[in-house]
Amino acid sequence: MPPPATRLRTLSHATALPALSLAHAPLPVTSGLPPDPLAHPPRILLLYGSLRPRSFSRLATEEAARLLQYFGAETRIFDPHDLPLPDQVPGDDHPAVHELREHALWSEGQVWCSPERHGAITAVMKAQIDHLPLSLGALRPTQGRTLAVMQVSGGSQSFNAVNTLRLLGRWMRMFTIPNQSSVPMAYKEFDDAGRMRASAYYDRIVDVMEELVRMTVLLRPHTAVLTDRYSERVEADLKARRAAAVQAAAAASGAVKAG
Repeated sequence: MPPPATRLRTLSHATALPALSLAHAPLPVTSGLPPDPLAHPPRILLLYGSLRPRSFSRLATEEAARLLQYFGAETRIFDPHDLPLPDQVPGDDHPAVHELREHALWSEGQVWCSPERHGAITAVMKAQIDHLPLSLGALRPTQGRTLAVMQVSGGSQSFNAVNTLRLLGRWMRMFTIPNQSSVPMAYKEFDDAGRMRASAYYDRIVDVMEELVRMTVLLRPHTAVLTDRYSERVEADLKARRAAAVQAAAAASGAVKAG
């Protein structure tokens, strides 16, 4: 069960998939992969990049979450409505920031979906990513996790936003899957109820979520090994040596004073 939270969106009609051809989406989606040593469903956090009441990035994210649940994953969709800008609050000490980081730590994979605005991702999307540090002490909110990237556009198809998200995923040391989704003229792709119509664009989202679940199941048992780095081991050893030297000097100084 998720922790008490105020910023997780409730997914409506979670099991209704009218645009999905069930005959072509057999379960389990991980059939043919090596046995999964972890018993729990893959944990996927989904982030979207618009606060509009009818946000197409949110609607696309919700379709992705329904598909992920169908494929056997557990999902959480974070609502960034009151997330402050990075550095707006001293020490980022804000309930929304703390909650976002808790969900990121819970996750084993993530989905980032942004509108394209002025050829790039939105400030809402970037603020969420900027609030996820590479490390929180010994904890790593993003490192070693899988990532799927998506974008929606008001005009013709573009890949500027997903390319930026890929760059950020690499920077956050995530395993960004090869497939991606870009939905052009998104206002044409959703009905009045906010559900995505059957189309090649919907099918691509199915492809992406199917691949994300498979890659997450493959990689999550090995996260500790995949994020074990030589440079960090050297740095940790150096810090330990310095701390030991300081303690030895303090002990020697105390012994001299006592004598």
